[in-house]
Amino acid sequence: MKPKIQVNEIMNCNPHVIHCDETVVAAARNLAGNDIGFLPVSEGDKLIGVVTDRDLVVRVMATGKDPSKVCVGEILSDKPKYCFDDEDIGHVQRNMDELQVRRLPVVNRDKRLVGIVSLHDIRQRRAASAK
Repeated sequence: MKPKIQVNEIMNCNPHVIHCDETVVAAARNLAGNDIGFLPVSEGDKLIGVVTDRDLVVRVMATGKDPSKVCVGEILSDKPKYCFDDEDIGHVQRNMDELQVRRLPVVNRDKRLVGIVSLHDIRQRRAASAK
């Protein structure tokens, strides 16, 4: 039987993060500049939400708000789904499939943000382990 692989073995340990007090313009620049569609939102090292490129469109642009005057904290999804760094990747993949998400913030047992994991990360590792 193969040993279980934990999220902390495959996650991105240096995720791009945005603070809740930053503007939506800063979030958009961060997303575009890093070619990503998802940012954890923090207060210190505590995860308080997530913001996506879709959030910017639906909650700011479509409503006619001025992105230079709207803070990320006003539009974030404040009940983010996440996983723990010591969880088995098989379990996390099933949860992600059920939630229909491609990426999750990773927190430690103190609920401090420690990384990001994506379905791509999990599938790559599982494919490499199967060889």
